[in-house]
Amino acid sequence: MGKTAVLFPGQGSQEPGMGKALAAYDQKAADVFAEADRALESDFTDLIFHGDADELKKTVNTQPALLTAGTAIWQVLEQEGIRADYAAGHSLGEYTALTAAGALSFPQAVRAVRRRGELMEAAVPEGQGTMAAVLGLDRASLEKVTNQASEEAGLVEPANFNCPGQIVISGTVPGVERAVELAKEAGAKKAMVLQVSGPFHSSLMQPAAEKMRAELDALDVGEPAFPVIANVDASPVTAATIRHQLEAQMAAPVLWEDTIRRLVDEGVTTFIEAGPGKVLSGLVKKVHRRAVTLPVYDEETLHKAVTTWKEDQS
Repeated sequence: MGKTAVLFPGQGSQEPGMGKALAAYDQKAADVFAEADRALESDFTDLIFHGDADELKKTVNTQPALLTAGTAIWQVLEQEGIRADYAAGHSLGEYTALTAAGALSFPQAVRAVRRRGELMEAAVPEGQGTMAAVLGLDRASLEKVTNQASEEAGLVEPANFNCPGQIVISGTVPGVERAVELAKEAGAKKAMVLQVSGPFHSSLMQPAAEKMRAELDALDVGEPAFPVIANVDASPVTAATIRHQLEAQMAAPVLWEDTIRRLVDEGVTTFIEAGPGKVLSGLVKKVHRRAVTLPVYDEETLHKAVTTWKEDQS
């Protein structure tokens, strides 16, 4: 019998209406959305359920919205008897993972990621930083590309090591655009600039990370009830390291491929993705083809995941 990890997505997975069906179906989920409204002192649920995509896409809204949806889904899964041996989250999803493991309370986590979104939006003036996805290059080849582009055009760095052959880069607009050209010359299958509002997970985010420190220092942090694997080094966090790792991850690459490999090495065979869409499930399959992936985002996927998981445990 294999172990189970619960995964929480990051920015880019959001969609208007996420969590609405589950909140209508289950009071536990509805309570999480109500708690978000109280913590943020706004009708935040209305924005998630009925707001337009552009409003939800703003970093300051996306981050608390995804944390709320992921927490709501996980609480329903727990109520259904599902137990996780491990958790991990992609970028802001790490806060959701820490909340799921009880290391952070939901109200303080949702306020913290709202502040994180504000700081990330303010770190680099609009239009000066961006990100791009590069498909079909290995890490060493891409690092040569980003080093050359940084020298020739402006700072650009690897930002997300998502899975073999899928790496996101981040930096100044000229640096990223030059890296896209060089990546294609180096044999990338595809390289394209992404529609994002800033150069996330690059050293350009260092000022935001330093400002985030005060927010993180004020958090009441406990030991996770089950191991949470950190983005920055793909190792389990402790109450003593959580603040530092959350600060560091704002300006450091997300080691997602390494995180999944670590979980597989620890004996995880089933990955439950708690959040809208199936992005992380797809990445898991590219790292470990035989993994069981169970995305959960509505009533139908919830029942399928619970049934599959319980059969696997018996």
